Amino acid sequence: MEGRKYYDFLSAYSAVNQGHNHPRILQALQEQAGILSLTSRAYYNNVLGEYEEFVTSLFGYDKLLPMNTGVEAGETACKIARKWGYEKKGIPANQAKIVFANNNFWGRTLSAVSSSTDPTAYGGFGPYMPGFSLVPYDDLAALEEVLSDPTVAAFMVEPIQGEAGVVVPQDGYLRGIRELCDRHQVLWIADEIQTGLARTGKRLAVDHEGVKPDILLLGKALSGGLYPVSAVLANNDVMMVIKPGEHGSTYGSNPLACKVGIAALTVMEVEKLADNAHKMGNILRGELSKLPKDIVSIVRGRGLLNAIVINEKFDAWNVCLQLKQNGRLAKPTHGDKIRFALPLTITEQQLLEWTEIIHKTVLSL
Repeated sequence: MEGRKYYDFLSAYSAVNQGHNHPRILQALQEQAGILSLTSRAYYNNVLGEYEEFVTSLFGYDKLLPMNTGVEAGETACKIARKWGYEKKGIPANQAKIVFANNNFWGRTLSAVSSSTDPTAYGGFGPYMPGFSLVPYDDLAALEEVLSDPTVAAFMVEPIQGEAGVVVPQDGYLRGIRELCDRHQVLWIADEIQTGLARTGKRLAVDHEGVKPDILLLGKALSGGLYPVSAVLANNDVMMVIKPGEHGSTYGSNPLACKVGIAALTVMEVEKLADNAHKMGNILRGELSKLPKDIVSIVRGRGLLNAIVINEKFDAWNVCLQLKQNGRLAKPTHGDKIRFALPLTITEQQLLEWTEIIHKTVLSL
């Protein structure tokens, strides 16, 4: 132990939007752990209903299916989409397709890597999941072409691609997805595991365009980083294709997770973290845009999900190592990109202290 203090500008990949060990979330965890942690879904517990009502009311859906990790939420959505495709759209048995965007990232299960375009993720893990296809991100013309296939059940996409380097689509892309999915009777699955829960300056990233997906995936900051909690939300016409016994999880819906989830979302709302993310994000991008263009070629992001692209003459990893020496933690992604996902509780003074350090670090190159 060196006894040093750091600003965490990765936020556990947006799992600690509320900051590390937020006292309100920690208290909820401790109190419920002293009462009851797990019953499994074999037995009734008095917390699950409270949690489901709280979350569905907050996000405007009929039903919530609780899971543990983000990738489990994605797997669950794929199962729901296939079942819906057979029962509601009339797709012939075993022919349902799910479309994903190039450069997506939603986990490391076999399904997730089967939809990946990153050789590091999928290389050496075949054979791959059938029925998955890919389309360029932020390309509505290409999306319409693939959705015209009557065997397509769903399109799963991140509103902003996080692991790819915080790739923000053009304005209108999300509205276009909604229109195309409606036109072709295809479910839109929005992967808001990283972009949701105030990260981009709105409660959800899709809120920037005022659209609503058919299936919403939440995770990461749904627990404030204290416990694995994820959720799949949908309305009855979609969710209720899953019948008792067709899906489940030993730990999903446990009382501990439910209480933690309620506390995490309450902190998000009460502390107005989306408003702070919007304000601080504008300041951050303004400061980052002052960096020399021959070193930092691109600054992009929304709210407090941001990234810079380092000129190929320099080493992004070395920049992060220098930042670490100065008490600021960040991490490259895909070689030349550095993602900055600050805790949403950050103050303007803390933010400006940090931007001063990154200016010095970059200029030292």
